[in-house]
Amino acid sequence: MRVVLVTACVVVVAAVAAGAALGVFGGGDDDPEAKAPSGPPATTQVKRTTLTSSQALDGQLGYGDTVAVQAPAGSGSAQSGQAQGGGGAGAGIVTWMPSDGDTVTRGKPVYKVNQQSVPLLYGSVPLYRTLKPGVSGSDVKMLEKNLKALGYDGFTVDDDYTSDTAAAVEEWQDDLGRTETGQVTAGDAVVASGARRVAKAELAVGDSLTGDVLTWTGTDRVISVDLPVQYADLAKKGGKSTVTLPDNTTVTAVVTEIGTPTSSGDSAGGGQDQQDSSGSGSSNATVPVELKVQDAKKLGAYQAASVSVEFAAETRANVLAVPISALFALPGGGYAVEVVTGSTSEYRKVQLGTFGNGMVEVSGSGITEGTVVGVPK
Repeated sequence: MRVVLVTACVVVVAAVAAGAALGVFGGGDDDPEAKAPSGPPATTQVKRTTLTSSQALDGQLGYGDTVAVQAPAGSGSAQSGQAQGGGGAGAGIVTWMPSDGDTVTRGKPVYKVNQQSVPLLYGSVPLYRTLKPGVSGSDVKMLEKNLKALGYDGFTVDDDYTSDTAAAVEEWQDDLGRTETGQVTAGDAVVASGARRVAKAELAVGDSLTGDVLTWTGTDRVISVDLPVQYADLAKKGGKSTVTLPDNTTVTAVVTEIGTPTSSGDSAGGGQDQQDSSGSGSSNATVPVELKVQDAKKLGAYQAASVSVEFAAETRANVLAVPISALFALPGGGYAVEVVTGSTSEYRKVQLGTFGNGMVEVSGSGITEGTVVGVPK
């Protein structure tokens, strides 16, 4: 994990001015208010503004975590993550598979077994039993919602599987080329929370339907970050972050999901390596964070890429600030700015505060809003 404290980087940038300062102060004059030998090449004014510092971390652009769709075991069903797969009685030969990268939507086949389509239904309750007249439950309501969305009617969307539901199911089965039983078994469809993008087909046409059929993801590109727990408070649901793409363009992303802290040391056998220097827990613990860019077009053609994500760390309002380039490193430590008055200038020592937006908070004797200071051209 690469963690970059932007403020630290900024200080390093500012320290580059040390060479200039040594030349100005002659390397032996610790008086920060020594007269400058000549005026600066350009000037700017001390501004009153709001500064936001940030923390930059590595992230990955992609389609999110992959989930396996499994073939049902025997006459039951198999479930993995968001999806539950089908295939009648759990036996048969695969006769069609989607291609990697394909998008599967409601009602469309996830795969075919024995020439029968196993379609996708949207929901959170998997098909785990046979649905038929007389049964009731949230899985019945899920099925009826999908039938209604697919254009079938003549029934009431509720928890009860009635003869009207069975009639709609028979019509659906006819359209799928299935035997019209009016019943839905655990292996007749795959349930997921929405449209899915196929990551990898694990089986090929001609294979026996068993094990993992395929893996898939969501259809939207997202940015995933494993946030070290010490920075967990930087991520807030709905909060905005700046994402830098491989071509150095930037886009704004919104935090959509914050997961449960995990540790890469959990499976390492325990021991002292899992304690940080303070003994307060695993130094490898991270919080999975997912962000989404509202306008996906701004991500260009990138399907998968390493990116940098900046989280706002601190915001200070109503502070005096100058461009970072206005700072000069003093030989004895600390920083100064070149204050310009008329045709003369002098260096005045300043205390630094928050860095952000290419600016730095400053305070010191004679430093007020509107004070003119020197900057490079």
